[in-house]
Amino acid sequence: MAFTAKDVQALRERTGCGMMDCKKALVECDGDMDKAVDFLREKGLASQAKKATRVAAEGQVVTKVDGDVAAILEINAETDFVAGGEPFKALCDKVIDVIVKQNPADVEALLACKENGQTVDEMVQELFLQVRENMKVRRFYRTEGKCASYIHAGGRIGVLVEFDTTDEVANTDEFKTLGKNVAMHIAAMNPAYLDEASVPAEDLEKEKHFILAQMKEDPKNANKPENILEKMLTGKINKFFEQNCVTKQAFVKDDSLSVEKFLAAKGVKLVDFVRFEKGEGLEKKEDNFAAEIASMTK
Repeated sequence: MAFTAKDVQALRERTGCGMMDCKKALVECDGDMDKAVDFLREKGLASQAKKATRVAAEGQVVTKVDGDVAAILEINAETDFVAGGEPFKALCDKVIDVIVKQNPADVEALLACKENGQTVDEMVQELFLQVRENMKVRRFYRTEGKCASYIHAGGRIGVLVEFDTTDEVANTDEFKTLGKNVAMHIAAMNPAYLDEASVPAEDLEKEKHFILAQMKEDPKNANKPENILEKMLTGKINKFFEQNCVTKQAFVKDDSLSVEKFLAAKGVKLVDFVRFEKGEGLEKKEDNFAAEIASMTK
């Protein structure tokens, strides 16, 4: 499988490794990007390469907390000009209101929901006729419980967090501030999992594979006894949990405590979270103006 300089650059962005290391990995893996990421991790060159998704589509992420009902929504548009306009923002507000009130099962059901005699799909099409730009209601999540939310950078990242606590605690201003701070932490740190128990066995086994491969590559470990290697593996797995599980992460507002311990001291437990980043996983079309003009002159 052939690869290009763009592939090398993309691998470098995903792993943080040097250009030559990335090129070598692609050569060794016959141009397969995912295998090249694994190759670099096994060599210990990419300490925590995440399967990154390129944020390239425009749109908005919005949240709403209404009593014990909360929702988060992403709607995409083609340009930031439209996405930043008041008509698009008004559409997002209308749609998330429908989600909170009517609790649709999925996006298809949401599009069929009616508000004031108009379906959500018709609302989207109505705005399309005004701005002549394609829009898509991409995803949403709705829950009921003690929730908090946070929107970062005008709708680029949205976080919804659900807690387990008493009504007495949930009705305080301190809880509202705490909830927002935890949501801000998640927006900044982008944890992959809630806690140790929520890490899929497959992911954990894959991480152990990478760690063991790195340990074997290190000549300093050649003569170490098996029990020492086991302790090293356990330590590295614990570090993985601390880096990737939000409950185990050092809280950004007080890094002397984990998020879990900080919340426990307040009589609060983190139950679940959802983090949407605008356009993650979507590839934005790259305009080739030279080709476009050439086609117009034919």
